[in-house]
Amino acid sequence: MQSLQVSVGIIRNAQHKILITQRAVDSHMAGFWEFPGGKIEPGETPQSALKRELLEEIGIIIEQMSLFKVLEHRFSDRIVTLHFYLVEQWQGKPFGREGQPMRWVCQHELQASEFPLANLEIIHMLTNAAPFLS
Repeated sequence: MQSLQVSVGIIRNAQHKILITQRAVDSHMAGFWEFPGGKIEPGETPQSALKRELLEEIGIIIEQMSLFKVLEHRFSDRIVTLHFYLVEQWQGKPFGREGQPMRWVCQHELQASEFPLANLEIIHMLTNAAPFLS
């Protein structure tokens, strides 16, 4: 069974809105919304992978990040370890560099049904946080 390591950015602005992007039609879990990020390449740390991925995907440079949660999710064909980081300081204005749709959503209005199952615990933690992990 294939094993993947993935770094994920929970990008949150001062208004407690979180940036989410939509998975490409030709990707695994196509059409679902997600927190931006991607695979950790050989020789990369989870932090360096996230910096690279967010620059490639949405054009921002991370200034500060903090580990939020590490989760393992088993799919029928793969095991994915997800390294979630809270990103609240960055340079640049996020935009879909790969043409992917994106939107800002109030933290307490995130909808688990719009995300892959691997994100369920994170969505629950974010929507039930008091007062929104300030």
